[in-house]
Amino acid sequence: MIHIKTPEEIKIMQHGGKILSDVLFAVLKNTKPGVSEIEVDKEAEKLIRDRGGEPGFMKVDGYHHTTCMSTNDAIVHGIPGPYKFKEGDIVGVDCGVYYKGFHTDMSESIRIKNNKPLFYTGNEKSYDDEVDKFLSIGKKALNEAIKVAIPGNRVGHISKTIQDIVEHKAGYSIVRSLIGHGVGKELHEEPEIPGYLDDDVRFTPILKEGMAIAIEIIYNMGSPEVKIDKDGWTIRTQDGTLAGLYERTIAITKKDPLIIT
Repeated sequence: MIHIKTPEEIKIMQHGGKILSDVLFAVLKNTKPGVSEIEVDKEAEKLIRDRGGEPGFMKVDGYHHTTCMSTNDAIVHGIPGPYKFKEGDIVGVDCGVYYKGFHTDMSESIRIKNNKPLFYTGNEKSYDDEVDKFLSIGKKALNEAIKVAIPGNRVGHISKTIQDIVEHKAGYSIVRSLIGHGVGKELHEEPEIPGYLDDDVRFTPILKEGMAIAIEIIYNMGSPEVKIDKDGWTIRTQDGTLAGLYERTIAITKKDPLIIT
């Protein structure tokens, strides 16, 4: 069942989303050589609680951290550990906030370059190397996917947009086993929002005003195949190539999509 949010509920999610966005970018700015994954995680928890929210991921059964930390070949669900970042690392941080009964979800990937975090807009006109191109393409796919999240379009329009940019044009791989989702009172709700389209767009759920969804770009530089670490959480690229992820929670409105995180 797809839950339609009231305007009041969307406003609550906007507040939670503001907390999440502010915190995620604050900790990413401090993601530098010598800083550890767990230090970033602990800082995120403190900042979220200081702002009146709760770490949403801690409400997932069996998970005890504020963030999921995906470094280099880790795709998603990485448990923050003692690893200290170094020059050249790709770091994806996924984080959620629970505020007044509603979840928001967000992720961003950066590259540690010249001893500081490098953020991507998706509008880069040139690239220093293939890694810069890889991360810029993912951000571009997120930006363009959000634009088609309007009433009357379908989930398939989002999926096709992502796949066209990441796979068909750039030659990278969308991970099939990891997808976006609805979000609200539960962290993961219907509908599923894949980053690829295997069926006719007409057979995918229609987007309606009041829906809140998390659009995710989960992709690899090489093969789309994955493997799971012994910790039972961390999912990595099977071939050891780099991975990236970008995610925003948005609401479908009468006109343009409302970016919540």
